[in-house]
Amino acid sequence: MTGVKQDRFKVHLKGLNMSTLIIDLQYFGSVYWYKKVYKYTHVEFSEYEKHRKMGFRNRLWIAGAEGRMNLSVPIVDARNEKQVYKDVRIVPGRWQTEHFRALVSCYNRSPWFEHYRDELAALYEKPVDYLFDWNLACFEWMNEKLDLPVTVDVARLPGNGGQAPENESAPGADGVVNFTDYFHPSNSGNWLHGDENRFRYSQVFEDRVGFLPGLSILDLMFCEGLSGVKRLVGDAR
Repeated sequence: MTGVKQDRFKVHLKGLNMSTLIIDLQYFGSVYWYKKVYKYTHVEFSEYEKHRKMGFRNRLWIAGAEGRMNLSVPIVDARNEKQVYKDVRIVPGRWQTEHFRALVSCYNRSPWFEHYRDELAALYEKPVDYLFDWNLACFEWMNEKLDLPVTVDVARLPGNGGQAPENESAPGADGVVNFTDYFHPSNSGNWLHGDENRFRYSQVFEDRVGFLPGLSILDLMFCEGLSGVKRLVGDAR
């Protein structure tokens, strides 16, 4: 796949699922999304899935002083659920600047934010027209840090309508497990599963608003560093 440097992913097969995971590419997805992705050796991102409103493809959750904050990427014809993911265009504007400023405001006192600030600033300064391209750039940025064992490709098949497979350990005849749109805000009651205690860590503003499950992987990285991310992602296996 163009833009994905597969040679930087180390191969370490112990404890990994050898099936292929198809899943929707998200904007710095949650810990729960990442733990699912890194459970597999091969992942395909759904490119031809229909756009679904109010999902994590164009939004992420972070911790704010008043509770959970939602950062949303403005997209053209946002209500049109007939357009496919690869064709979704981003509305030109200052959203990248606004999102980065929000990250600075919320995380500038977190233990690890300054360590990644300059690189993240460079990412948010890159011009981008399509949502899929932006999310792929974010995924690659994170993978440069994590260096975890997964190969990535683009899926040209439709997704699974937000439903988890009945038996993840027994994939279909084609060896594919499909989790497209499963990690959607409207479906959070299913993918959280009460695992917020298992994946709990110290968060900014936790003393004010309590622990907030389901936040972006950035929240975990800024608060716990890469060792914390790898520890929690590794626990998923």
